[in-house]
Amino acid sequence: MVCEAAGPEFNPNEEPNVEVRNFYDMIQVGDKPLYEGNSKHTELSAAVRMLEIKCRHRCSQAWFDDMSNFIQELLPQDNLMPLDFYSTKKLVRGLGLPVQVIHCYVNNCMIYWGDDSDLNNCKKCGHAWYKQKVRGSGNQLYIRKLKVSYKKMHYFPITARLQRLYASTATANEMRWHSEHHMEDGKMCHPSDAPAWKHFDGCFPDFSSEVRNVRLGLFANGFQSFGQSGQQYSLWPVVVTSYKLPLDLCMKEEFMFLTVLMPGPTNPKGKIDVFLQPLIAKLKSLWGFGVQTYDISKRQNFQMRAALTWTINDFPAYSMMSGWSTTGMLACPHCMEDSDDFRLIKSGKQSWFDNHQKFLPMNHPYRLNTKEFIKNRKVTKQFPGVRSGDEILQDLNNRGLRKVIDVDAEVVNASISKTWKTKDTYKSRDELNKYCRRPQFAQNLVTSKYPDVPFVLNKSQKKDVLEWVKKLRFPNGYASNLGRCVDANKLKMFGMKSHDCPVFMQRLLPIALREFLPNRIWEPITEISLFFKQLTSSSLTDEKLRNLDEQILVILCNLEKIFSPSFFDSMEHLPVHLAYKGLLVQSIIVGCILQKDT
Repeated sequence: MVCEAAGPEFNPNEEPNVEVRNFYDMIQVGDKPLYEGNSKHTELSAAVRMLEIKCRHRCSQAWFDDMSNFIQELLPQDNLMPLDFYSTKKLVRGLGLPVQVIHCYVNNCMIYWGDDSDLNNCKKCGHAWYKQKVRGSGNQLYIRKLKVSYKKMHYFPITARLQRLYASTATANEMRWHSEHHMEDGKMCHPSDAPAWKHFDGCFPDFSSEVRNVRLGLFANGFQSFGQSGQQYSLWPVVVTSYKLPLDLCMKEEFMFLTVLMPGPTNPKGKIDVFLQPLIAKLKSLWGFGVQTYDISKRQNFQMRAALTWTINDFPAYSMMSGWSTTGMLACPHCMEDSDDFRLIKSGKQSWFDNHQKFLPMNHPYRLNTKEFIKNRKVTKQFPGVRSGDEILQDLNNRGLRKVIDVDAEVVNASISKTWKTKDTYKSRDELNKYCRRPQFAQNLVTSKYPDVPFVLNKSQKKDVLEWVKKLRFPNGYASNLGRCVDANKLKMFGMKSHDCPVFMQRLLPIALREFLPNRIWEPITEISLFFKQLTSSSLTDEKLRNLDEQILVILCNLEKIFSPSFFDSMEHLPVHLAYKGLLVQSIIVGCILQKDT
């Protein structure tokens, strides 16, 4: 079974390199039947299956040893079944997919790796590497025999995993799929169809001339390893995938390579670069020099290089990965200093209200509308455009920011950067008419109450919507059971999974609100739902993306005519740039399929 996947058929004109040759030899040895007459399992497949069962059911090493001994009693005497956990690990280790355990400082200041591997104390604060050897008090003192570090991270080198894609007949041909497929009717269905991919080819012709060089996407996010009701422990995996594969393969679990597993209990925040050092060093090596790799489909060795072309993250993780603050006045990484957000007077909240007319054509009537947007204001400014990578890099160099791994980085960067704090408590209705002409929503001076707004559902309507959601049934794999997310007492939904949110917004929200909202409110909400639905479709054309880029400007302006300024933070502003991003890199499709599959 494993032998068929690897396909060790050799070309007498060019033999595999030493590492691949050893890998094929190991597979051939492990491909022997478990015992004579058994056609279902080999020695290697049985070992891998036992390890998979151990991990899936969270069994102990003692259980593994006992179960292996029991299986030995059931099999014939001349069987090849591994005797215990140690012999199983020793056999599987020959696959050549290593993992490194790297010790970390307790406060995430540094990792003991590379030039810092010989240190005994943190180079930033002097904290000890290992826990104290002597513990306890009084007569209960005891000495720890082994050195135990405060934290450990796991690093899975990416090189060997990429080489396996070319060593297997099942995937070697697919790694050249992007160069052999062609766009049909101008529809972009893969990142290789996008202008950014072609621009990269033009900038680095020596890299793109070898179609087997790999282009990678990286994504990272945290999750609660013990669930919502268990101990609060945030674990952060970093996953890399190859965009050389067809879209339906590069988003499959078996082609997503876990490269870094950052320990908790809290998220790394701005110190995530500390944990990424081994991965960054390897990516630089693969970009500059590459590694000799054997391509089983062409029966030849070649120098494989790799380039990290895109990252996929949610907005908070984007801040951690890029270093750009996603809060405050400069939250939008596209507008930067050209944003027109402002601070609300009473609530202190940063508002992105009336921040989208500058994207409209100069003759658009919304630019001169002083009644339904900020009163007495005409918009004549035009968005200057998104900055290039060279301009952003030059700006960072001019600011003098330090890398996180530098000793004095925290002090220097804090003195250069500016932060804007916001308040969580505000009364948006009280300040609404200070910015807009909406006297119908002003406070009643006699009763001191505010009138009902047409976009808020009353208690009875909320019950009807939630009851409808509880009765919904979806095809298997389409969405989870949303009825479990309904809280009938508090009249709200909670605990929705990540792939349920697009389903609810794009498919269910327009239907749920149709009977309860007036058309002037329901239509813009439906339009933005359809915008995301079309943007995340399986194939897009250049014309369709340009139309979406124009439509979202009007949709956001129509929403500004309905909701108050306090509703519009940076998250409501970001959709204005999504169609442009999709036009460049097609990462919108990849990100949504990734979110759905995981």
